[in-house]
Amino acid sequence: MKTLLFQTLSKRNRLLILGVGLVLVLVYFIPIWSISISAPQYPEGLGMQIWISKITGATPYDLKNINLLNHYIGMQEIVSESIPELLFMPYVLAYLIFGAFITELYPKVGMAILGIINLILVGLVGLSDFWRWEYNYGHNLNPEAPIIVEGMAYQPPLLGCKEMLNITACSYPSYGGMILGLSLVILVYILWDENRRKKSNVV
Repeated sequence: MKTLLFQTLSKRNRLLILGVGLVLVLVYFIPIWSISISAPQYPEGLGMQIWISKITGATPYDLKNINLLNHYIGMQEIVSESIPELLFMPYVLAYLIFGAFITELYPKVGMAILGIINLILVGLVGLSDFWRWEYNYGHNLNPEAPIIVEGMAYQPPLLGCKEMLNITACSYPSYGGMILGLSLVILVYILWDENRRKKSNVV
């Protein structure tokens, strides 16, 4: 494994990593996660999008209407400033992009492995923080809310759909999240391909 770490990447794999870095730039401009809400009073549905640095509604009035629903059941207002992670996530993404470009100057397999580790850590920490944020919003309810159902919590799902009273909430990765996942897949493929090259050279 030690030899593989310092093996020079093939030209194709170097271009793939460079491509990963360029595609990751798009994550600044598209949402990474999407939550949709359907309720009888909103038959057309409501949507909330989580970006690398902010939270918005799927339409200009969706987030306002979601916060209105939340008010009735005692949930806090959803604003970008309430999620500290959104303040430094743009810098984390910049670090990932910078690493991809540096690999062009130092094209070793170890850099691809570092990229895999970084993406896995970012994904695990991001999902963990997202779950914690959902838990806090769904459980820390205002005891003086207009609608109180004893023992009821309103934590949205981390992934998939969930029924909460007469509301259905669904949570899935958006385009930015898919790009992050695809980047990890590409880096894992590069590691597999370089390991295959190493074995073929030994033989």
